[in-house]
Amino acid sequence: MADPSSYRPKPGEIPDSPGVYRFRDEHRRVIYVGKAKSLRQRLANYFQDLAGLHPRTRSMVTTAASVEWTVVSTEVEALQLEYSWIKEYDPRFNVKYRDDKSYPYLAVTMSEEYPRVQVMRGHKKKGVRYFGPYAHAWAIRDTVDLLLRVFPVRTCSAGVFKNAARTGRPCLLGYIGKCSAPCVDRVSAEEHRELADEFCDFMTGRTNTYIRRLEKQMAEAADDMEYERAARLRDDIGALKKAMEKNAVVLADATDADLIAVAEDELEAAVQIFHVRGGRVRGQRGWVTDKVEEITTGALVEHALQQLYGEETGDAVPKEVLVPALPDPVEPVQEWLAARRGSGVSLRIPQRGDKKALMETVERNAQQALVLHKTKRASDLTTRSRALEEIADALDLDSAPLRVECYDISHLQGDDVVASMVVFEDGLARKSEYRRFQIKGFAGQDDVRSMHEVITRRFRRYLAEKEKTGEWTDGESAETPEIDRNGEIVGTGPTEDDGRPKKFAYPPQLVVVDGGAPQVAAARRALDELGIDDIAVCGLAKRLEEVWLPGDDDPVVLPRTSEGLYLLQRVRDEAHRFAITYQRAKRSKRFRSSPLDDVPGLGDTRKQALLKHFGSLKKLRAATIDQICEVPGIGRKTAETIAVALARSAPAAPAVNTATGEIMEEEPGTMGSGGEPVAAGAPDERRGQET
Repeated sequence: MADPSSYRPKPGEIPDSPGVYRFRDEHRRVIYVGKAKSLRQRLANYFQDLAGLHPRTRSMVTTAASVEWTVVSTEVEALQLEYSWIKEYDPRFNVKYRDDKSYPYLAVTMSEEYPRVQVMRGHKKKGVRYFGPYAHAWAIRDTVDLLLRVFPVRTCSAGVFKNAARTGRPCLLGYIGKCSAPCVDRVSAEEHRELADEFCDFMTGRTNTYIRRLEKQMAEAADDMEYERAARLRDDIGALKKAMEKNAVVLADATDADLIAVAEDELEAAVQIFHVRGGRVRGQRGWVTDKVEEITTGALVEHALQQLYGEETGDAVPKEVLVPALPDPVEPVQEWLAARRGSGVSLRIPQRGDKKALMETVERNAQQALVLHKTKRASDLTTRSRALEEIADALDLDSAPLRVECYDISHLQGDDVVASMVVFEDGLARKSEYRRFQIKGFAGQDDVRSMHEVITRRFRRYLAEKEKTGEWTDGESAETPEIDRNGEIVGTGPTEDDGRPKKFAYPPQLVVVDGGAPQVAAARRALDELGIDDIAVCGLAKRLEEVWLPGDDDPVVLPRTSEGLYLLQRVRDEAHRFAITYQRAKRSKRFRSSPLDDVPGLGDTRKQALLKHFGSLKKLRAATIDQICEVPGIGRKTAETIAVALARSAPAAPAVNTATGEIMEEEPGTMGSGGEPVAAGAPDERRGQET
């Protein structure tokens, strides 16, 4: 634990101007980012008596080892820079809203020639119009199913679309009238795009226009005694009204607004957002966050606005944002929102009427979310803390292992040998720091030797990064080694000091290996060879779930009901899952290999062009060099190289009885050395003997 006075800036060093500051730990990792109207006044608050600080602020300043700052000209610039650095460095002590789900959106891919309506999750893509988010994907599908009757937009995948275009037959939706079937040219691309635009207009809240238009068309059809068409239009109107009923009107003036409510206690805060478009609630979402330091409701709102609109532009930022408390000061935040939207944004607290009543509903949802979260997390926090304490006691560690790394080796009978590294921090998986390795130091199956290689490569990288940050040079600039993909030192490069999370820059308190005493001994030997003696090592054997320590003849046996054993099992199982997933992917890639892969300079595009031109590898193998040259992008020299490669990989000819001319039957399970079937009784020339 560091003493804040050891890195406190000298009086007069900190400027009295707006800016953004960063606290770093002993490994130069950025652990907190903040902004201030006056850097001098703000940073002075961190270097007062520790007893007067908020417990989590005290934890942050004692974890930090240095502080630095960047001066900007305005508070809006400070807000933008703070958001950028939080996204870039992912500081552990900053307010981070933990969303327990990936909310589904109704998306229309307007960037495609034939726009598609579908459910999308995750990061938003350019050229796609989004509506939502929705609480459940089935709610989107119900809405789309109703709207397709009136707006028959394509919903099929690219593969289904291409197959229908190839066969000239649409899918089921095309036959029942819920798709305009552009795949078989029932409508042109322009007509289909108009349908997609009308679908988007309806989803944005312009519903009355289409209802009135359909009602007029229905009346005209009835007057013309086209009763079947009138009945179909009547059903269309009913479908639209039913879709509209799914989102009740909450604001009579057809307002576009987002309402944000906060429920908080001393340690945590829950945020709920209602998205209102055209006066109707179109989506809802929520987050929960730890309160790292003493923070006001207005500051929590500011962080929520950054989280919500940091990646959004245009209409995704509404004209009106209603909040329970305003950030202080409010002007920079309002200017930032206006810049994201491209026009003015009203950020205010509702005082009366329907908006005030709706805000109370959002606040009740936030309170309920906080209660539910605390009910779940109370046991989680207690369990994780107890598990880490049990591991520390069982392994005789000085403190609880807050960062645990686990390694596993995976292969298939000695082929495609790979390894995985998974990371758990505070008892939770940190998937962004998972890593995987290919075993390249030797060939064949040797789990112990593989474990030694992986641990050596991983911690050689750690030592290189440690030297890179200057921890071994007493603050002097140093040349730092560059590391190749195998973890080998290949040269030196300039020192970097940017605080970004690096692949292998931070050491664990505990290394867990999947295996028993031999694997543990290999891992310990690898660390000793690198001169690392402050990292504990243990192994978890699958058979009896015994914990092995280096040099011990007998394992440590944790009770079957132990939370510590359960956490070690989860870590081990996650490493096994990650390793076997990688190994299977490599094996599948190897099985999908083609003789064309061996042709130098032949990329995926020209491979696809060759196969598309000839239809199959068999026909390509039978083609002449002149025929291969007919493929666009294939010159004569390349064609000759392709012909040679295919000739070398050609399967052996079937065995023939020279007396009768009969083709010999293949004997099941008999394979040549190259993997081709060999006829029973026929000599295998590649092996020089009879099978």
